[in-house]
Amino acid sequence: METPKLIVLNLVLLMLAFVMNARVHADTVMDVEEGEASYYADSLAGNKTASGEPYDKDALTAAHRSLPFGTKVKVTYLKTGKSVEVVINDRGPHAKGRIIDLSGAAARAVGLVEDGHGKVKLEASAP
Repeated sequence: METPKLIVLNLVLLMLAFVMNARVHADTVMDVEEGEASYYADSLAGNKTASGEPYDKDALTAAHRSLPFGTKVKVTYLKTGKSVEVVINDRGPHAKGRIIDLSGAAARAVGLVEDGHGKVKLEASAP
């Protein structure tokens, strides 16, 4: 095989390997954080979130101060050990000492509603 063709073939194979590796790791955890969580009041249903979507108390969404909109976050309530995956679609929380505000549905899924707030672990994946 001629040298230029061999070089092109090697470059194509290298690019293919890179693309395949990127796809395999698309859901790799980017960030892990622990702290206090709270949840949105049902009375906020329909209000516009920072992403422009209306708040839906029955959707698995959340507010975070810095994660990009669309980021998937596994939220584990440390008291119950229950987890839920939410999508970031708002900014907040605005209460001091909190790291995430969950939708009503997400709070119910992990058992946070009864307590109102509690310590959670967040594992964020690429949006």
